[in-house]
Amino acid sequence: MKKEFKILLLLALIKFILPFILQSPVYEPHRDEFLYLAEARHMAWGYMEIPPLLSVFAWISNLFGHGIFWIKFWPSLFGAATYFIVGKIILSLGGRVLALFLGWFPFIFGVYLRMHFLFQPNFLEVFFWTMIAFSVFQFIQTEKNRWLYILGLSIGLGMISKYSVAFFVISVLAGLLVTRNYKIFSNKHLYFAALIAFLVFLPTLLWEYQNHFPVMVHMKELQKTQLQYVSPKGFLVDQILMNLPCVFIWIAGLYFAVFKQKGKYKIFAWAYLFVILLLLYFHGKNYYSAGVYPVLFALGAFQLEQYANKHYTVWKYAFVIIPLVIGIPLIPLALPVAKPSKLASYYKALHVKNIGFLKWEDHKNHPLTQDFADMLGWKEIAAKTASAYSTLSNEEKKNTIIFADNYGEAGAINYYRKKYHLPDAYSDNASFLYWLPDSIHLVNIVLITDDTQEMQHPFIKDFSSAILFDSVTNEYAREKGSLIIILKGANEKMQEMFRQKIEADKEKFIK
Repeated sequence: MKKEFKILLLLALIKFILPFILQSPVYEPHRDEFLYLAEARHMAWGYMEIPPLLSVFAWISNLFGHGIFWIKFWPSLFGAATYFIVGKIILSLGGRVLALFLGWFPFIFGVYLRMHFLFQPNFLEVFFWTMIAFSVFQFIQTEKNRWLYILGLSIGLGMISKYSVAFFVISVLAGLLVTRNYKIFSNKHLYFAALIAFLVFLPTLLWEYQNHFPVMVHMKELQKTQLQYVSPKGFLVDQILMNLPCVFIWIAGLYFAVFKQKGKYKIFAWAYLFVILLLLYFHGKNYYSAGVYPVLFALGAFQLEQYANKHYTVWKYAFVIIPLVIGIPLIPLALPVAKPSKLASYYKALHVKNIGFLKWEDHKNHPLTQDFADMLGWKEIAAKTASAYSTLSNEEKKNTIIFADNYGEAGAINYYRKKYHLPDAYSDNASFLYWLPDSIHLVNIVLITDDTQEMQHPFIKDFSSAILFDSVTNEYAREKGSLIIILKGANEKMQEMFRQKIEADKEKFIK
């Protein structure tokens, strides 16, 4: 085994282990992770928010007890695998030790450190975008048709991990079409590979059709509530900021793709351009483009190593020192490495809010990043819900449901329910709507709501008793102020209103 390959394996292993070492134990699973773990309890070929592949890994995590290690295992594993592919590209080009480190730094000092520790579909998306690029790269190098079949499989699996993989597929095909690689379209094996991709994706496509394409409704909601606020300028600036310590590496990758080796790999420069243009047009979030960078990091790492070897040795030190000096202070922005109070003080000292890292979806600055705030307060919600539920008599419990306004609250209660001896929580938010019975005989509710004015709403009078039992007090949690309310004795008007609400929600998203 060559020295370089051993180093590649070692760096991939460190990439896998490092997030487990860095994260503070104070933090709980992320809001979205509760949803995806819940989806694994209702296996299907699709969900309102995402395709089905992530739920397979969630099912395995649930099988092993859904502890923090098993939740974080998969993003960490696929993060290491993504870097391994980057390393393989570097070695295929003839890169050596310096290039392997330069290809590794972006996975430690940038957006990927967080992305590869959150159990969200993004880690799968980045992996399959990278596999698609790797397959094209290998086909260009070897002209062996087996890489086209790997390409087809990667596209198919990518499409059942996150639909935005389609952006990269379109961009890669367009890139092939406008470069000298256009001859690939006369290769019959490309179309057999396309058939494989289609067959892998087909069950999910059929599920979407049978369920009236809920992903389209979900995207319209996302467009209305979030994406319309994404400005082109902000998106482009964020392309620099999210990989700030290593931005010079992917820029070198673009230079290599366009100008080196007679434009052999120009396809990746075109693909990058098309991805950015597509995301600008659709108002995509900044991290939607994360999957396009690994191949550029690989090309850039090789290019910079070649440059350093041909010129002054000082460049080798510069290329290593720059990511370290800029990247190490930014690690607490990527992972919650300390208690919330310490992180908040650190961000204040660094004036982090001035560069937008502390701005949430409400467009306001907060003490912590939104992702970190989404990892706090859940156990408090479950414990206080359990306390509220315990005040009910055994007879009252028979006619009581636990209902949560959002999927985070419902998912957290279901995650901790065995510990606190609670029944399953219901919600009409996100995919929880699918699992909500069409008919519920509503009598009593333990309600968890993020609406701090809930007790002032008219429907409260349709219960014989309404008690504001408690609220979330964790000052750093995004759920701070969420209420736990005990509602007893729903009248007929309330029962009918609840039934109509659920029916309307299902009509909008499902029927």
